[in-house]
Amino acid sequence: MATKHPPLVPLGDYPGDAAPQHTHWRKLRGLSSIAAQAEQFLASSGFDRGPWLAVALAAGIGAWFVLGDSTGWVLSIAAGLMTALGAAALWKGQEERVHLVGALVACGLLFAFGTGLAWSRSEIVGAQAFERPVYGSFQGRVLQRIEQPAQDRVRLVLATRDPDSQQPVKIRVNVPVEKDLPDLRENAVVELQARLMPPAAPMLPGGYNFARTAWFQGLAATGSVQGEISVLEPAQTQSDPIASLQRILSSHVRTQLGGSAGSIAAAFASGDRGAISEADEDAMRDAGLTHLLSISGLHVSAVIAGTYLLAIRLLALWPWLVLRVRLPVAAAGIAALAGIGYTLLTGAQVPTVRSCIAALLVLGALAIGREPLSLRMVAVAAVAVMLLWPESLVGPSFQMSFAAVIAIVALHNSEPVKRFLQAREESKAAWLARRTIMLLITGMVIEIALMPIVLFHFHRAGVYGALANVIAIPLVTFLSMPLIAVALALDVVGLGAPAWWLVGVSLDALLGIAHFTADQPGAVKLIPQMTGLTFALFVMGGLWLALWRGRARLWGFAPAAVATTMIASTPIPDLLISGDGRHVGITGEDTRLLVLRNTDSDYTRDNLMELAGVTGEPLALDNWPGAECSQDFCVITMERGGRDWHVLMSRSRNIVGERALAAACERADIVVSDRWLPRSCEPRWLRADRRMLSESGGLAIVLGEEPDIRRVADSQGDHGWWTAPETDRR
Repeated sequence: MATKHPPLVPLGDYPGDAAPQHTHWRKLRGLSSIAAQAEQFLASSGFDRGPWLAVALAAGIGAWFVLGDSTGWVLSIAAGLMTALGAAALWKGQEERVHLVGALVACGLLFAFGTGLAWSRSEIVGAQAFERPVYGSFQGRVLQRIEQPAQDRVRLVLATRDPDSQQPVKIRVNVPVEKDLPDLRENAVVELQARLMPPAAPMLPGGYNFARTAWFQGLAATGSVQGEISVLEPAQTQSDPIASLQRILSSHVRTQLGGSAGSIAAAFASGDRGAISEADEDAMRDAGLTHLLSISGLHVSAVIAGTYLLAIRLLALWPWLVLRVRLPVAAAGIAALAGIGYTLLTGAQVPTVRSCIAALLVLGALAIGREPLSLRMVAVAAVAVMLLWPESLVGPSFQMSFAAVIAIVALHNSEPVKRFLQAREESKAAWLARRTIMLLITGMVIEIALMPIVLFHFHRAGVYGALANVIAIPLVTFLSMPLIAVALALDVVGLGAPAWWLVGVSLDALLGIAHFTADQPGAVKLIPQMTGLTFALFVMGGLWLALWRGRARLWGFAPAAVATTMIASTPIPDLLISGDGRHVGITGEDTRLLVLRNTDSDYTRDNLMELAGVTGEPLALDNWPGAECSQDFCVITMERGGRDWHVLMSRSRNIVGERALAAACERADIVVSDRWLPRSCEPRWLRADRRMLSESGGLAIVLGEEPDIRRVADSQGDHGWWTAPETDRR
């Protein structure tokens, strides 16, 4: 019996609910088509997939810092898990989707894990800050001693108790050098008078967030010793031997070599930067050479490479060992021990740990005959650091360290560079010229890679850093550091003086390069306001350029171009108001920054000037002819966006009649005060008094046809370190 089939119906003529079904299948076919294209793209790109797993982990950690509350964090974890589970369920068993499914599952899981990792790390190590400033007597055990002779002080980290709750807390106090005692060492019990304050939130939007740093360091308060210090109980157990050795080595180096050169030599030998003067720090920063002061890849690589070469040459002189052991393996083991020892000696900071891990991977590759320089090696080091310290991801140290290394590896693994550096028959002069050109190109690429990071965190960057690094990096790597090692070795037999003289000459040359470069016109570029979105676009573009291969990598220029446009279109704030309302900076009226109050605080002045994008000494408003100032108030009129903005700012705590104050507020567009203003004070646009600022934190205001306000609180969310600023915190 023949089967009856329904009559054929033309497309679009289905009755009832057939059309929605047809639409559903079209969507599925569209999704399948996109998936097929993505699969083909991933399969044909030929890139190393390993580094993208590190990027996924970093993205999850970053999401925790960017999102404001637990709802967002939970949704972030859920999004990662749903992406992984959805991809696995949708294309289960489809071999034609193996690359796409693998990428979505792995990246989704790592993204979710990264968010949870940062969240759990914050809950475990975060320390709740003091609720208020405290002055009193404190007893505690010294956990850490940090010497800073350049600032004429010693920093002590103490384990003590919160005076209100009596809960165990960790605090940090500054001790003037003249009050330092021989027994102020780790594990000693001391008593001292100190004024302590909760770790400060950013003074202004985009400023340094010390509260976040202190949260992950477990610090509940910081402050300064106000009276004498008593050692109640000397250290019964031996202090940290590594910290003691670091101090001894640093002191020994500064004894053998004085001045600025000795301070930098001590930093290279022990990681102790406390003796470097502020002028030298600023010159190195503005010349793009600050990375040389932070013990990182350059220094660890120099130590490990030097040890490896020396070990393999010396071991080759032992015939018995040569016949029984592979010398690269033995030399790699010795160099690894040297690298680990140097990392521990110099404080095991994030860049040093990253560099040590990467160098150990290189040694392993050399020992087994594999390619030592790869992005996968960098990814392994990055994952190791993020697993131990996920909070380091948002710090400039981690970002600059890995950005520089990724830029170097990606550049030297590119085909044009490989062809340029490949061996050929040529004269020594031509060989040297090609290497010199490559060194200059490498320096320029590193500067370009680091520029967004430096501008985002520090709002200024050295423009001529690439040129300075061409001379400074070989000088430090091949001359200064080997000479320091030789000088320390010769000091064992008392013959190190000539070597220390040579060290001084080389480091004086380094400082000369820094100061000369920093003093050139246009040596420093100021970008006061780079938003988080702009920075994220730069990071996305840089990672795409570095990690992808072939022509597809050129797509990385697109987000970088958008970010550059956003920087150019981001205006400099017209008004900067600190979180306590005491300090106001005004731009655009003069080449200098106009300030409400003069201050002796370098922290306050530097924040205002950096975020205003100006140099030179600020000018007090009462010395500016365009302002009208009395003992209690200052008034200034600013023309922006085709209209006048009248700004009223309080200067004193004197009692002012409410009626007079209300009349003054009524004539103003903006009122700024570090006190609580009565509700009768109603300006035309904004009242930034203590009540408002206690919730918003510092403000950056752009005036114009459509005025815009950025608040510190906008970037803090419900993270544990955010507490509203109070007037007496500054």
